Amino acid sequence: MRPGARSRTPGPRSRRVPRARRRARPGSRAGARQSLVRLRTTSRTTPQETDVARRPLPRILRDGGASLARGRDLARSAADGASDVLRPLIILGRGLGRLLAAGRRRWAATPKERRGPLLLLVAAAVLAAGLAPHGPLAALLAVLVAAGWLGRDRAPEPGASGPDEEQAARLASLYEALVPYFAVPEAPEPLYAHGGDWQRAFGDFAFDERGRLDALTAAYPASFADGDPEARAGVERLLHAKCGRGREYHFGWEEEANRLTLTALPPLPTDIPAQPFVTSPGEVVLGLTDALVVRRTVPLVDAGGAALDVPPVVWRTGARSPEPHLLVAGRPGSGTSTLLRALALQALREGDVLVVDGGGTGDYTCFVGRDGVLGVECGLTGALGALEWAARETERRLVAANRARQAGEAPPEDVRRPLWVLVDRPAVLGHLARAQGLADPQSHLHVPLRHGRAALVTVVVAEQYDCVDGLDPVVAQYARARVALAPASARQAAEILGAAPQSTPAGELPPGRGYARLGAGPVLRLQVPATPDPYDDSAADAHREAVLALLPRRGGSNLAKQAGPAEEECPSEAAGAEPAEEPAIRPVRVSVAEG
Repeated sequence: MRPGARSRTPGPRSRRVPRARRRARPGSRAGARQSLVRLRTTSRTTPQETDVARRPLPRILRDGGASLARGRDLARSAADGASDVLRPLIILGRGLGRLLAAGRRRWAATPKERRGPLLLLVAAAVLAAGLAPHGPLAALLAVLVAAGWLGRDRAPEPGASGPDEEQAARLASLYEALVPYFAVPEAPEPLYAHGGDWQRAFGDFAFDERGRLDALTAAYPASFADGDPEARAGVERLLHAKCGRGREYHFGWEEEANRLTLTALPPLPTDIPAQPFVTSPGEVVLGLTDALVVRRTVPLVDAGGAALDVPPVVWRTGARSPEPHLLVAGRPGSGTSTLLRALALQALREGDVLVVDGGGTGDYTCFVGRDGVLGVECGLTGALGALEWAARETERRLVAANRARQAGEAPPEDVRRPLWVLVDRPAVLGHLARAQGLADPQSHLHVPLRHGRAALVTVVVAEQYDCVDGLDPVVAQYARARVALAPASARQAAEILGAAPQSTPAGELPPGRGYARLGAGPVLRLQVPATPDPYDDSAADAHREAVLALLPRRGGSNLAKQAGPAEEECPSEAAGAEPAEEPAIRPVRVSVAEG
C-alpha cells in the first residue's frame, strides 16, 4: 500500500456531518465566510423574535375566536330560555317578598294598643278560611293572585328618568345658592363650586304638582359646622326661601353621613274641636302633631264628624312625671288661653282646678262655679289669696301623705285627687304688686313648683314673649315642659324650648300653632285643639258647643263655700260678658285658714 492511501478495511461506519453544519477550520476561507453569515443573522434577528418564531400560536387564536362567540351565544340563549321558563316563579317570589314587607310595615305602624285586636282579626280570618268549604284552596289562590299582581314588572313612575328642564333649573339654582355656605375653596375637587354639577351634591328629590320642591337629600362637606345652630339656621333659612314660603319644612341633619334631608310637612289640622281624649290616668293632650317623630295615635273626631287617627303630644303629670310643670309662651292671640282652657277641661275629669287670670281678660269665666273648679281669680287680692292657699295646700298634702305612709296606710282621698293651678300672665300681677308694695304672687308658687310632684299638684304658667323676663327664676327652673306658640323666629322658640325646632315656621300661623318640648325630648310641632271661649260670639258654633258639652255642671266652687264675696271683679263681668242663659258667678277670693 502506498503511503497516504486510504484503507478500505471495513470498520465502524462514521456518521457523516451535514455540509451546512460542518465547522470550518479557523483561519480558512470557509471559516471566514461562515462567521460573516452568522454575524449578519445575529444582527437582523432579536432574541424576542426568535422565541416568538419558535412558539406557535394557540389554536383558539388561530381560528379567529369563533369558538368563544359560539359559547357566548349558547350561554345567552340558555339564560333567556331559563328566564322564560322560570318567569312565573320569579314573579311569585317577588310578589311574596313584597307582601311580607308590606305586612312588616303595617305591623310596625300599628300602635301597641291595637296589635292585640289585629292579631285576633287575623286569627279569625284564618280560622274561617280553614273551616269553610274549599277555604284553604281559595285562600291559597288569593295569596298567589295577590303575589302575582304585586310581583309584576311595574312601569317607571313619571319623572323617574330624571327631572325636566324646569326642575333641573330649580335644582341648579338651589345648588348655586348653597355654594357660599358649603364651598371649600382649597379642596382639589370641591363638592360645591360656582358652575359645578348639582347632581354630585343632590341625591333623591321630589316635586309636587305645582312644581315646588317637596323633598331633597343633599350632601355637604365634612368641614361644614353642622353642630353650630347659627350655621344650621342660615342654611335652613335659605332653603325655606328657595323652596317656597308658606309651607313648613323639616330639616334632618345626619352628622355621621354629612347629609341633609329636607321634607315639606303637611299642615296640621286646625278643625279638631275639644273632646274627651283617650289617654291613661295622669296624661293630658297638649295638642296634635305629625307622625314624623310620634308613633302613637289617638282616635279623634273632626268638626264634620269624621273619625281620624292623629298623633298627639301627650304630657304625663303626677308623681311619676319627669316634668310635672308646664310653661307656655306666646304672642297676643296665639292661643295661650286656648291651651289653658283645653288643659282645664281635661284636668276636671279627675281633679280640681284653680285658675288665676292675671291679664283680667275674662277668658275663663266659663269655669266659674263649675264642679271641681276651686276658684277663678282676676284681681290682685284674689290672686294673692289663691296662690297662698295653693302653697299651704301643697304643704298639707305632703304632711298628710307622710303620716299615712308612716302608719302603713294609703294617703287620704283628698290627697290623691290631683290639683291643677293655672296661672295666666303672672308678670302683670307682679307689676301691680310691686306698685302697691305687696309681695309678688309668683313667690307663692315656689312650694307647689318644688314639691308639687309628690303632692300631685301641677302648675301651668302662661306668659307673653315680651314679659318672659318678668317671670320668677323658680318658674323657669322647675317648669321644664315648654310650649312656644307662634314664635317670631327659630331663635325666639329656642329661648323658650331650650333647643331650636327642626322645622321652619310658615308665614301665617293659625291660633294654637307652635312647638312643644317635654324636658330634654325632641321639639315637636303642635296644634292646640280648638277650645274657644264658649261665650265668644266670634268663634265657630260647633267649637263653642263642644266646649260647653265638656264643662261640668254648675255646683258652686269648693272654696266658695268657705270664702266671702270677692273684693274685685273680673273686667269681663264688669262689661257684662257673661251670657244671660248662664248667670255669672263672681270669682271667689280664697281665704286660707290657719292651723
